[in-house]
Amino acid sequence: MDKQFYIKRIYEECAEDDGYRVLVDRLWPRGVSKKEAWLDEWLKEIAPSTELRKWFDHDPDKFDEFSDRYKSELTQKEEVVEHLLKIAEEQKITLLYAAKDEGHNHAQVLKEFLENK
Repeated sequence: MDKQFYIKRIYEECAEDDGYRVLVDRLWPRGVSKKEAWLDEWLKEIAPSTELRKWFDHDPDKFDEFSDRYKSELTQKEEVVEHLLKIAEEQKITLLYAAKDEGHNHAQVLKEFLENK
C-alpha cells in the first residue's frame, strides 16, 4: 500500500475515511475536548520547536524559511518520523492541526516531508 497522508484542521468534523488520526500540534487546540477530537494519537514531539513556532508566528512571508527550518528539525526526530511511516504502511493517516491558515502551517510541511521519505 502506498503511504497516504492527509491533513485536516482539528475543528473539522471527524470522518470515517480519516484513517489513523494524529494531532501534530505541540499545544492542545482551544475549544476541542479530548472526546470530540477522536484521536488515535497526539504526537507533540513531531511539532515544530517552541522557538521555531514563536519565530514563525503564522507569518506567510516567513513560510519558506520556516519550512526549511522545520524540515531540518524533522531530520533530528527519526524515531517519531519512522513511527508514522510504519503506521502509514498499513493505513491512511490524517495529520490534524489547529492553525487557521490552511496553506501556511507545519502540517503541510510535515505531510510533504513524510511523503518524500
